Amino acid sequence: MFQPFLDQLRLHAVPVSLREYLGFLEALQAGLAQFDAEGFYFLARTTMVKDERHIDRFDRAFAAAFQGLESLTPEDMLNAVALPSDWLEKLAEKHLTPEEKAAIEALGGFDKLMETLRKRLEEQKDRHQGGNKWIGTAGTSPFGAYGYNPEGVRIGQKEGRQGRAVKVWDKREFRNLDDTVELGTRNIKVALRRLRRWARDGAEQELDLDGTIRATAEQGWLDVRTRPERRNAVKVLLFFDVGGSMDPYVRVVEELFSAARIEFKHLEHFYFHNCPYEFVWKDNARRWDARTPTWEVLRTYGSDYKCIFVGDANMSPYEVMQVGGASEHWNEESGAAWMSRLCAHWPHSLWINPTPEQYWPHSHSIKLIRDLMDQRMVPMTLDGLTRGMRLLGR
Repeated sequence: MFQPFLDQLRLHAVPVSLREYLGFLEALQAGLAQFDAEGFYFLARTTMVKDERHIDRFDRAFAAAFQGLESLTPEDMLNAVALPSDWLEKLAEKHLTPEEKAAIEALGGFDKLMETLRKRLEEQKDRHQGGNKWIGTAGTSPFGAYGYNPEGVRIGQKEGRQGRAVKVWDKREFRNLDDTVELGTRNIKVALRRLRRWARDGAEQELDLDGTIRATAEQGWLDVRTRPERRNAVKVLLFFDVGGSMDPYVRVVEELFSAARIEFKHLEHFYFHNCPYEFVWKDNARRWDARTPTWEVLRTYGSDYKCIFVGDANMSPYEVMQVGGASEHWNEESGAAWMSRLCAHWPHSLWINPTPEQYWPHSHSIKLIRDLMDQRMVPMTLDGLTRGMRLLGR
């Protein structure tokens, strides 16, 4: 059934064995991915990709193999699969042509709508479906759910569809929007690896575990392999903004922090609020009684460190340019003075901003920070991190 998919994988040089392909088919037969395109993609990738270096090739092969699926007609789908029951629940809803929709008139204003609703609530006793007057579902009445009316009160509907309701009587629960789906810990690690510099300054040799396993499997007997010890010589300082405006970005910042922990052996981190001043801290729970003077950080970590600030840079311009402009304490020196001092001490510095780049021109404080960083500010996207690592690697 998926032989063309297997052919595309081999055409794109993705090493897939027959056993892995059969395992993929067995997983499909067991129902691990049904009527879920994303689940199908991840199931295929999990069963047939052994090395993350091949994921990009897999993505290209997947796109080539399943190109054109969007052109299938509903009749084709009905003939090919048995629709699950929850897909059929909407069949009771009334589907109208554009001409029929145009013939349905609005009641004429909010006051008229609410007065009519009050009368209908007094008159109606039972549940209704498909009508044009009573409060119910799947009809053309202005009141209820899953129907059509150019002006109405939506009652009991899971989500909006027409965008025309005058009033919504539902319990609304909102989920925070995820603007970093394309990033993720794996992609952050791939971007950060551009900064790694391996230095052979350790022991003369160490056990090459992967090479030993591979050689033993090939030879049939224990074949111990060694290699020169490698150490990641890059030293990184991370400064995280913990101001309230960073709350929407906590998840992606944690992903960045986790990936940096894995990738860099020499890593130190500190926190600041909006803009670095005369002190920073390592524990947010003790940021008032366990602070580290910024001068001490400057004396402790040499100029060979790569310095990375992570923050949205959204604050009052006074917090950057003015003595005493800090939001929580009286700063004896401006944030701009401290930023200039930090960038001079660590010439390989970078500011990563989770705010989407198209909004940067609308913020005065972001412009100030960019100028202080000599324009070394990048967005927290895969492309932005890649550009940033290139800047730090120079």
